[in-house]
Amino acid sequence: MSDKYDLVVIGGGPAGYVGAIRAAQLGLKTAIVEKRGTLGGTCLNVGCIPSKAMLQSSHHYEMAAHEFKHHGIDVTGLKLNLKNMLARKEKVVDDLTKGIEFLMKKNKIDYVVGAGEIVEAGKVAVSPGKGKKKQTLETDAILVATGSEVTPLKGVTIDEKQIVSSTGALSLPKVPKEMVIIGAGVIGLELGSVWRRLGANVTVVEFLDVALPGMDAEVSKNMQRILKKQGMTFKMKTKVTAAKKAKTGVTLTMEPSDGGKKETMKADVVLVAIGRRPYTDKLGLEKAGVTVDERGFVPVDEDFQTNVAGIYAVGDVIGGAMLAHKAEDEAVVCVEILAGETGHIDYDSIPGIVYTHPEVAAAGKTEEQLKEAGVEYNSGKFPFSANSRARCNADADGFVKILSDKATDRVLGCHIIGPQAGDLIQEVVNVMEFGGSAEDIARICHGHPGLPEAVKEAALAAGGRAVHI
Repeated sequence: MSDKYDLVVIGGGPAGYVGAIRAAQLGLKTAIVEKRGTLGGTCLNVGCIPSKAMLQSSHHYEMAAHEFKHHGIDVTGLKLNLKNMLARKEKVVDDLTKGIEFLMKKNKIDYVVGAGEIVEAGKVAVSPGKGKKKQTLETDAILVATGSEVTPLKGVTIDEKQIVSSTGALSLPKVPKEMVIIGAGVIGLELGSVWRRLGANVTVVEFLDVALPGMDAEVSKNMQRILKKQGMTFKMKTKVTAAKKAKTGVTLTMEPSDGGKKETMKADVVLVAIGRRPYTDKLGLEKAGVTVDERGFVPVDEDFQTNVAGIYAVGDVIGGAMLAHKAEDEAVVCVEILAGETGHIDYDSIPGIVYTHPEVAAAGKTEEQLKEAGVEYNSGKFPFSANSRARCNADADGFVKILSDKATDRVLGCHIIGPQAGDLIQEVVNVMEFGGSAEDIARICHGHPGLPEAVKEAALAAGGRAVHI
């Protein structure tokens, strides 16, 4: 292990390990510090990856239970083996974390297990745990990439058994009969979908009046309608004020978010999913003179440098969309600038995806944002019910909506509910990155029959000339 580094990265999540690899590719002597004991951060260990594994497995179960018959496939004796389903999820995580460790060795990056704390610019102390010797790493630059943690809810104490965060919700030993999700955001709807498919009665309690807050209003409204049709129950504009645990379950106390009469609800399991907050605890930031704002985020300049020279930050800790791919791109740009190169991120072209079924995907501006900004735009929309491949797949809920500038036709945003929305959005993201227009998408030949034809038709519709509707 080196005595001196060009870069020490604190945090082994998507931003941290991707930034470390890019730094090593550019010739920087690099170390990465991670206290979890496995790399990949929240995303790989207890977030994005295990939740997608469970979403996939639970989708297969629901298809077998309810959809195969429609395709002429009769299934008898269907039985859920939750233990095996959870084991598969754990194997996916284990294989991928081992893969990242291999990438550290391949790129000659020193992987230091322990809690990193900035002593001052140029020095990171690592505490590997009880009974092990503390060490100090000297470095020219420090990159803070420690991600985020679950936002707690006053009056509701998480024990990861009866009242769980997303972490506990990924490892429930049995399917709850009654499950309450506090929060109708991405995490709540994804994990709610998993357990509903496996047999739970799921009620989503949301403080606001919309599911998926911040998304295009038409998307939010339609997605809530679809999930309700699938069996989820929604209690909107409702605030949870207390939770009382007993052997028989959890009793929640609630009231209207704008004030009113209290009510109670019982559940076997309650998932708290009201968002995430930056993880900056015990990093030594204040001691090192690094500014942290009132919400815990670390302000940075255009090069991702904090107010202290030589200390940088990327990902969830600096705010913006808390997305793994956004964090990865920030880390790459940051270390490229450190190495004397240039880099840039267009935050309007970063996709956001919800892996429910159907999926939701968005990039760029919503209609509400464009109206608020006074931008004149065209809106082109095409339903999957008119797409041949979606009809063949019996998977035709949702639509593609493309928003383009009225004067220039430049694509300003795209919003999709539908099959494989997370993959379909990428075509539009690419066009947006190159400053392309709806006409550009409309003029590209798309294979038939294919789901991407819905994207082409939405682009045609933005010009008032959709063909198949």
